[in-house]
Amino acid sequence: MSPYDPSAFPPFAVTVDLVVLTVRRHALCALVIRRGEQPFQGSWALPGGFVRGDEDLSAAAARELSEETGLSAHDPDAPEVGNGAHLEQLATYGDPKRDPRMRVVSVAHLVLAPDLPAPRAGGDANSARWAPVDELLSVDGQTGAGLAFDHERILADGVERARSKIEYSSLATAFCPPEFTVGELRRVYEAVWGVALDPRNFHRKVTGTPGFLVPVGGTTTRQGGRPAQLFRAGGATLLNPPMLRPEV
Repeated sequence: MSPYDPSAFPPFAVTVDLVVLTVRRHALCALVIRRGEQPFQGSWALPGGFVRGDEDLSAAAARELSEETGLSAHDPDAPEVGNGAHLEQLATYGDPKRDPRMRVVSVAHLVLAPDLPAPRAGGDANSARWAPVDELLSVDGQTGAGLAFDHERILADGVERARSKIEYSSLATAFCPPEFTVGELRRVYEAVWGVALDPRNFHRKVTGTPGFLVPVGGTTTRQGGRPAQLFRAGGATLLNPPMLRPEV
């Protein structure tokens, strides 16, 4: 048998692309950057870039997020840093024609965080902004924003991951500050799912699920009206029974 010959295989690069989601003004928003270089110069795209030879994928994702936007995130299996955003691997994309420069395989990551600040463009990004996902994605025959590369597909996959995971996990609390009200949590579900929820039924569900929410012993009036009880995320990672997404 012939020895393994690396030269027999074509070279290719590995990149990370980031689906960064937050809730702003009661809408689910994604972070996009305007590309400052070819290809797709001037087009909106997801933040990301090439993986360096001395870093793993999570480190590359965190670095690109910081370089291109000034934001920071952490892997759930690593110590928390910066604003404590939730970072997880989403999927891998390897269409041979997805990048006109060369063969590029992208490992996409999903980042979730509460009410993130205005991003600061850097790296090869001319500008960065938060945009409602409904403006970026093609839905029911309506054309989206025309994101570069295959980023519309990656964004759609990230949004669907977030929408499905909050049905059966406590991931929705990643969109909330450390202490939050049931009403604030409900508005996260409504923004991510794009539906209105019955406040009483929602309150009964989330407060009746063991380990989902933990009272912190305080109240707030920041949402207006009467003082509302404050909670923090509990230790439960799975919701049983799940919080099923209403049919639209």
